Amino acid sequence: MNRVCLTGRVTGKPELRSNGLVDVTKFTIAINRNYKNANGEYESDFINCVAFNKRAEMIANYIEKGDMLGITGKIQTGSYTAKDGSKRYTTDVIVEDLDFLQSKNARNTQKYARNDKNVEKDTQKSDFSSEKDPFEQFGEQIDIDSNFLE
Repeated sequence: MNRVCLTGRVTGKPELRSNGLVDVTKFTIAINRNYKNANGEYESDFINCVAFNKRAEMIANYIEKGDMLGITGKIQTGSYTAKDGSKRYTTDVIVEDLDFLQSKNARNTQKYARNDKNVEKDTQKSDFSSEKDPFEQFGEQIDIDSNFLE
């Protein structure tokens, strides 16, 4: 079985190419490793991805550098002869399905919100303090314990 599931951020703007018969988009995603190196830093793996036809068009039109994607597909290896005559080997993920998880702009907005926690907390208090209890008309408060569901 040849099945790959990846989640990572696009490292550059994907570009659409066509030979008249097939549309192709090649792009790279960066995937952070789950552990730190000897310097205490997280390293990343850079995975080359290839999409064809309608999926290639969609990626080229809507995906930007920094966007987070969930990709499922298969690994495909290949080779070619470089201009200097040497043989080069490639390993790519052929994109079969793609989920758009987060844009770069949304990530920047979240960073801003995390840096400004006090402002965010004050906003939340003011937003909810003016709301009335939606269950007020039903009378007294009812406590539900864990036995309620049994």
